[in-house]
Amino acid sequence: MGLIIFLVVVVLIVLYFVAIYNGLVTSRNSYKNAFAQIDVQLTRRHDLIPNLVETAKGYLAHERGTLEAVVQARNAAVSGLAGAKANPGDPAAMQQLASSENALTQTLGHLFALQEAYPDLKANQTMMQLSEELTSTENRVAFARQAYNDSVLTYNNKREVFPASVVANSFGFAAAEPLKIEDPAVRDVPKVSFS
Repeated sequence: MGLIIFLVVVVLIVLYFVAIYNGLVTSRNSYKNAFAQIDVQLTRRHDLIPNLVETAKGYLAHERGTLEAVVQARNAAVSGLAGAKANPGDPAAMQQLASSENALTQTLGHLFALQEAYPDLKANQTMMQLSEELTSTENRVAFARQAYNDSVLTYNNKREVFPASVVANSFGFAAAEPLKIEDPAVRDVPKVSFS
């Protein structure tokens, strides 16, 4: 009888640790899925920018440096996104992505500031539509980033509490890095105004 009780206790303990392992896997998959949503929105953002630049080129011919800076920042952001897609949650990849997206947001801010100085460009229907789509995409990126960071928090909490930390360390569940924007001024959506 004692052997049966011992075996039942061992089986229950094994099942408990299997449940912890499965919970960690589910949580890790959840934050990777949340990052995929960021990927969708950032890709949309990156796809809108060349159209925005092409529309502005005719009006801002002598502002070539700003347009080139936007294109370079966009290319760096696409590269940062590719690195982060390869390993969502990796601290170095998330830092590179945040840095490149910060730079892109800043250069877009310069482009929109120039737009204010050119009434013809401000009144251009295509430019207005692209600017509106970009602003909408910025909002979606913010929501997707929040969902990702929430998923990372849940995952990191699960992997750090005892006894899950024992399972996490035994099976190589590394901590995930949230996507942060360091510069508080960059946290704002680029301002688009046609008034």
